[in-house]
Amino acid sequence: MATDIASALAILGLFGSRVPTGKKVLLTALAIVDDLGAVLVIAIFCTTSVTPHALGAAAAIMAALLVLNRFDVSSLVPYLVLGGGLWVAVHESGVHATVAGVLLAMVIPSRSTTDATGFSSTARAVLDEFDRGETGDSLVLTSPAQQETLYAIANAATAVEPPLLRLEHFLHDPVAYLVMPVFALSNAGLTLAGFGEMLWNPVAVGIMLGLLLGKPVGIVLFRWFAVRMNLAALPEKLAWGDLIGVAWLGGIGFTMALFIATLAFEGSPLLASAKAGVIVGSSVAGIVGYVTIRGQLRRVAAGRG
Repeated sequence: MATDIASALAILGLFGSRVPTGKKVLLTALAIVDDLGAVLVIAIFCTTSVTPHALGAAAAIMAALLVLNRFDVSSLVPYLVLGGGLWVAVHESGVHATVAGVLLAMVIPSRSTTDATGFSSTARAVLDEFDRGETGDSLVLTSPAQQETLYAIANAATAVEPPLLRLEHFLHDPVAYLVMPVFALSNAGLTLAGFGEMLWNPVAVGIMLGLLLGKPVGIVLFRWFAVRMNLAALPEKLAWGDLIGVAWLGGIGFTMALFIATLAFEGSPLLASAKAGVIVGSSVAGIVGYVTIRGQLRRVAAGRG
C-alpha cells in the first residue's frame, strides 16, 4: 500500500464507524487507480530508449504468465519466479521496472478453486471428523486422525483463498513496515533551508494546484461522467456530497508524487521545489478533506437529532 493511500485511509479512520464503508472503498479504489495512472506516466514519459531483445523477452515472459493464469494455476511459486524474470527484462528493456509489478499483479489469479459455500460445507465436515478423532487427552500430537483433518482444513483454506489474496497477506507486513517507510524517506529528502522560497517556485505552485484543485475536481468530474454513462454507480449509502470530502483526500500524494518528481527533476535544483510542493499540497489536501468530512458527519448527526 502506498503512503498516500495509507495516509488518506488513516484520516478516514479517525472518524471510526461514523464513516460509511462505501466511502472507504471509494477512496481506496481512487487511490489505487491513481497509482496505476502514475505508473503509466512513468512508463511512457520516463523511457528514454528501448532495447528490443529485452522487450521481447519481457513479452515472452508475460505470455507465459498469461498461460498460467488461463489454466488457473494457483501456486504462487511459478508466478513469482517468472515475475522476477519479468522485472529484469523490463528493467533491461529501458522501460521503468515499476511497470513489471503492475503487469505481474494483473495476471496473478483473483479466482479461487472453490467458493465460500463449498469451503463452509467441507470445513464443517472436516471439523466433525476432528471431533471424532479425539483420543481423550485433548492432544493433537497423539491423534493421527486429528492431524489428518488439520491438513484437510489447511488445504480447504488454501483452495478458497485466491492466490492474489495470499500474496497480498504475505507482502503486507514487510511492505508496510519496511519497504514503504524506507521508500518514502529516501524520496522525501528535503532540507528546510529556504523552504518558503521553494514554495513560490512555479514548479511547486503548479504541483500544489494540481493536488489541491486538479485532483479533487478531476475525481468528481470523472465520477460524474462514469455514473452519467452508466459505467459505474456510487457506493451504497454514499451521496454526491460525500464524494467531495473523499475527493479532497484523493489530493494526498506522497509516494508516487515524490517518485515522479525525483524522476522528472533528478539532478536539477527544481527537485527541492517539486518535493516541497508535494509535501505542502498533500498536507493541505489532507487537512481540508478531514475538515470537510467532519462537517458532513456533524450535519448528518444534527439531522438525525
